[in-house]
Amino acid sequence: MAIAHRRTGTGPVRVIVLHDWFGTSANWGSVLEYLDPQGFSYAFLDYRGYGDRRDVPGRYGLPEIADDVLALADELGWDTFSLLGHSMGGKAMQQVLVRAPERVEKLVGINPLPAGPYEMDDATHVLFYGAAGNAENRRAILDIVTGRRASPYWLDRMVEHSLAVSRPEAFAGYLASWQPLDLSTAVKGSAVPVLVLVGEYDLALTVDIMRATWQVWYPNCRVQPLPGAGHYPPQETPVSLATEVEAFLRS
Repeated sequence: MAIAHRRTGTGPVRVIVLHDWFGTSANWGSVLEYLDPQGFSYAFLDYRGYGDRRDVPGRYGLPEIADDVLALADELGWDTFSLLGHSMGGKAMQQVLVRAPERVEKLVGINPLPAGPYEMDDATHVLFYGAAGNAENRRAILDIVTGRRASPYWLDRMVEHSLAVSRPEAFAGYLASWQPLDLSTAVKGSAVPVLVLVGEYDLALTVDIMRATWQVWYPNCRVQPLPGAGHYPPQETPVSLATEVEAFLRS
């Protein structure tokens, strides 16, 4: 069965794009307007239980995402490719790297989850694990990760989108996969070039966290703060994000 995806561009630099826990391939904001279609070919994948693949059954875990990424690359005829992952997608792309390091050219993480477990205190655990069935929990998480700066209207729209386009069991399943998963030993020392872009106002995944994890495990990693953004640079600072991503992938 062919894997549903969205394509942007026909250029020689090939990139598979992995979305965050709340989003889909259709929820990348206006950054899509600023991606170079002559220089790059982007393939945006929805996870099972999300977006265009909402009705595709699955186990809803990162290993399954990696399987689907590699199957999509085979369908596209891409022997090698780079990966662009946002938040949860940043950890998923590391699972792809562990599975098939010879096929991955570069990694670009946008406020990406590190390879190790995401530690939570009791209150955070209740907030996150209650979000699958509770819109207010989702809204509170979005408010925190954007530095409590986003408008109520934007927060409401993001919550509505996440509820409409993802199955609750998929939303819960991916959290149960990415939160405790530890890939740090498997990726440590990987020579793959890595760019980590992190919004300065993200209160959950900070620049300091990225430097203490990504830069420790990947010797060819650069951490680049993004002024003016929180956890959602594709929507908050789209021009700056597109510029940084494509400059790195071209180099």
